[in-house]
Amino acid sequence: MNRREFMASAGALAFVAASSGMGFAQEFKQLEFFVPAAPGGGWDQTARVMGDVLAKTGKIGNARFTNVGGAGGTIGLPQFVNQYKGKGDALMVGGMVMVGAIITNKSPVDLSAVTPIARLTGEYLAVVVPANSPIQTLADLVEQLKKDVGSVSWAGGSAGGSDHILAGMIAKAVGVNPVDVAYVAFAGGGEALAAIMGGQVTCGVSGWGEFSEQVAAGTLRVLAISAPERVEGIDAPTLKEQGVDVELLNWRAVFGAPGLSAEQTDTLVKLMSDMTETAEWKEELAKRSWTPLYLGGDEFAAYLKEDIERIRGILVDLGLA
Repeated sequence: MNRREFMASAGALAFVAASSGMGFAQEFKQLEFFVPAAPGGGWDQTARVMGDVLAKTGKIGNARFTNVGGAGGTIGLPQFVNQYKGKGDALMVGGMVMVGAIITNKSPVDLSAVTPIARLTGEYLAVVVPANSPIQTLADLVEQLKKDVGSVSWAGGSAGGSDHILAGMIAKAVGVNPVDVAYVAFAGGGEALAAIMGGQVTCGVSGWGEFSEQVAAGTLRVLAISAPERVEGIDAPTLKEQGVDVELLNWRAVFGAPGLSAEQTDTLVKLMSDMTETAEWKEELAKRSWTPLYLGGDEFAAYLKEDIERIRGILVDLGLA
């Protein structure tokens, strides 16, 4: 092979290599994100951050979002199962909230109908009140709860979800029957936030990320977070350090459609694994105080099976299932 033939051959190989690299990105000219919750909540935030990071890093062309809210994801889940079967370019965002809602609502469609792809993040929950609330501390809230459980209304996500579970766990820990908790369920984080800030409820429970801006702005006051110890970047005491022996971590994950081939599943798992290694994703985690909890493919499927049984046990114990 002479020099000219060598250069031509090398150029051809370089083109093939470049095309292969482009091929992975071009495989998802558009990635569909199905969010079984109203806009503004944690799942919606997760989906839109993912879409932004994947597009910025060239791993997809663009992202398309569909929101179907209600009942902790159990309204949207059957739609995702029925409408996206076999589609390898779609992801549904969900998490611990959906597991609880499926059990509580006795949903005929559960997570065995979809394809586990990856657990991505975890987030501790916060208990907040409006800034002008007479309740200044967690002790004040507990005192009122013990005095008259019905006088304390809690706003959060759908019934049986992590917000509801935490309210019940707090009640049980302080000697109040969890079944008597006055819990007001909202389809999305935006609606719950409006109710809390408008004084329509006594307090609110949700992931820290959904309240952080309002706490920083001084319109909400955080009473406690559900972490085992203080979290860097969150200026709030834990439930435990204030004498309420409760901790809870809400995880979020993505699922593929039913009927995916092994190749389609592996491609989505790799896409998620690659995304979690980017500087852009890590920056978003730090900004939003989301704890990285990546677990992909079969490992996530095994974890999910175990966690469903764990959550079922908690809900039965709290009289919610």
